Amino acid sequence: MGRARRSAAGASGCRDSDRRYSAGMFILIVGCGRVGSAVAKRALDAGHDVSVMDIDPLSHERLDRDQTSTWEDAGGRFTVGTALEVDGLIEAGIEQANVFMAATSGDNTNLVISQIAQRRFNVPRVVVRVADPARAAWYSEQGLQTICPTQVAIEQADQVLLTP
Repeated sequence: MGRARRSAAGASGCRDSDRRYSAGMFILIVGCGRVGSAVAKRALDAGHDVSVMDIDPLSHERLDRDQTSTWEDAGGRFTVGTALEVDGLIEAGIEQANVFMAATSGDNTNLVISQIAQRRFNVPRVVVRVADPARAAWYSEQGLQTICPTQVAIEQADQVLLTP
């Protein structure tokens, strides 16, 4: 099971029926790499309750970097754990999540935990980073909101290379 670093802000405490897409959402991000940490900081700055989960306790340093206070003092939450373990997701706050983002470095992990968020915990908005464009398209058809950096790079390269 994971180890949560909680703040007074903690989870928003909202019930399943109270989850909505508005200011003050509770956002759970799994993966505290460059993408996950940057999105987490922006979401916290925008006034949302944000919980980040990562298997590597040192990834927390990305949340504190270039900040005037610690992640927790700013109201953020960090849990060390494996997102493939339901207990870890619960500790990180998935039951309160309005939005769930899977931003680990592994497509398989991201897709599995996104489906858990969507199907088991009924998180209203599930966003998953998928490197493989074909898989991203298929999972998008299944109701997951996918972000495919590879597809974006292909489209940008096409535009740069093929535009006179």
